[in-house]
Amino acid sequence: MERVAKLSGSLGFWVVVVTSVLVALASYRFVPLGVEVAMNFVAHNLNGNSLALYAHIAVAPIALLLMPFQFMSGLRTRRPSNHRWMGRAYVAAVVISGIAGFQLAFHTTTGTFATIGFALLSVIWVWTTLGALYFALTRQFARHRDWILRSAALTFAAVTLRVYLGTSMALGAEFMVAYPIISWACWVPNALLVEAYIVLRNQRQPGRAEAVS
Repeated sequence: MERVAKLSGSLGFWVVVVTSVLVALASYRFVPLGVEVAMNFVAHNLNGNSLALYAHIAVAPIALLLMPFQFMSGLRTRRPSNHRWMGRAYVAAVVISGIAGFQLAFHTTTGTFATIGFALLSVIWVWTTLGALYFALTRQFARHRDWILRSAALTFAAVTLRVYLGTSMALGAEFMVAYPIISWACWVPNALLVEAYIVLRNQRQPGRAEAVS
């Protein structure tokens, strides 16, 4: 059973790695195709809100691309300086794209419910990431790991949003109905699953030591 648990955990991790990298790379399709073709559902932001739009769609994929590498223990152990520099780049990418995403939330064309969903996502994303940075700088590494997990769950919303959006389109759902639901569904379940994992793990390991990174 222990071997099966380790295998499933490893498989789940690599699914996250592969999907994160693929979505991050695919996000840059707006470079050759243009935003109107590649991301028509946010193209309205080109009229008067283009700086926030490009800050978000160009920088958020960097956070998504770097996120899985923060959990590779081999990299953290053998090349701690690389881990720290990639972590700093991840934090910077989240802060820039999160602030831009917060501004974009107030320009959505799908109503107040979607605005609140995306605005909260942006705020909590930046908050959890800065929390992870704070605990790393103060060498509270157990808490750092918990908070970077919370941040990663919200970074992964970039993947789940595309899954739900593609599924809703395939099912023929009306965009104006589906998108406000997706604005919450893309991140709330992620956050709850990670929080449940953290609680259960901490219950199993109540004396978890503050290991040095």
